[in-house]
Amino acid sequence: MKFLFQAATAALFTFTTVAFAHEYTVGDLVIDHPRAFETAKTAKTGGGYLLVTNNGDTADRLIEVRADFPKVMLHTTEETDGIARMMHVDAIDIPAGETVALEPGGFHVMFMGLNGDPFEVGEEVPATLVFENAGEVEVMFNIEERSSGHENKDDHSEHKTTN
Repeated sequence: MKFLFQAATAALFTFTTVAFAHEYTVGDLVIDHPRAFETAKTAKTGGGYLLVTNNGDTADRLIEVRADFPKVMLHTTEETDGIARMMHVDAIDIPAGETVALEPGGFHVMFMGLNGDPFEVGEEVPATLVFENAGEVEVMFNIEERSSGHENKDDHSEHKTTN
C-alpha cells in the first residue's frame, strides 16, 4: 500500500510540474517557464518572469520583448533607502554557459497598459522574445497565482517607472 501511495504521489508531482513548466529553445538558448502573476483589477502593469540558459560558447543579449500591449519593456529593480524603483534597461546580458533569471526583485519584463483588463490565473500572454544573436522565439507567459511571500515584490501596480 505504501508503494502505491508513493507512486501516486510521484505521478501527481510529475503531472503538476509538467503542467506548469514549459520551455522554448532558440539557438543555444533555453527559455524556461515564462510566467506572470495575477494582478489586481486596477493594475496598469504586470511583470513577466522566466529563466534563460545559454548552453553555447558565445554570449547573447535579450534586447526586446514584443506583446499586444501599449508598451512592453525590460526592467530591473533598484532599491534605494528602502524604496524599490523599476528602471528601464536596454538589454539583459545572457553570458555563455550561464543561466539568467528574470524574477521578482530583479530583471523582469514589464507589460504596460493593462487598462482594466487584469491578468487572471489560467490566462496566457503570447509574446516574442528577441535576442541579439539567437533571434526571435515565440513564447507564452502563463498567468499564475501569487505565492505567499511574493505579494509585495510581484505587484508593480503602485511602482513608478523611470526611463
